[in-house]
Amino acid sequence: MRFVPFAAAAAFSMAAFAAPVMAAEATMGTPSGTLVMTAKSADLGVGYTWGDASLVFNHKTYHFSVSGAQIAAVGFSEVTSKGTVYNLHRASDFAGTFAAANGEATLGNGLGGAVLENKNGVRIKIESTAKGARLSAGGQGLTFTPK
Repeated sequence: MRFVPFAAAAAFSMAAFAAPVMAAEATMGTPSGTLVMTAKSADLGVGYTWGDASLVFNHKTYHFSVSGAQIAAVGFSEVTSKGTVYNLHRASDFAGTFAAANGEATLGNGLGGAVLENKNGVRIKIESTAKGARLSAGGQGLTFTPK
């Protein structure tokens, strides 16, 4: 029963952050690409994320290393994400840092989502599945570096 407070907080976090992601989807526009990302996160207060991503844009696949940080996170998780990319006009506009205000709650297996945007106006709507025990809330940044 030690996990009951964590599970309750996780359930609240998912409900609190799911609505903004779904509302943002309605204003995204026409998709211009897709993204698949696998990453791991290790957190104790401030979190760190690392992994790999593949972007499909104009019938070509581009590979990226992913790194990032999250404020207010505790735990460890392995995440698989699929995303839809919007407002991408040139592949070079994708590289760089994307920011989001979102949250994740995972206990065992979990679901999550986020909308991220970079300085070029490129947006990614990400849907994630995670394994592990992790609770996070607050700002997140992910940096995509071409391989």
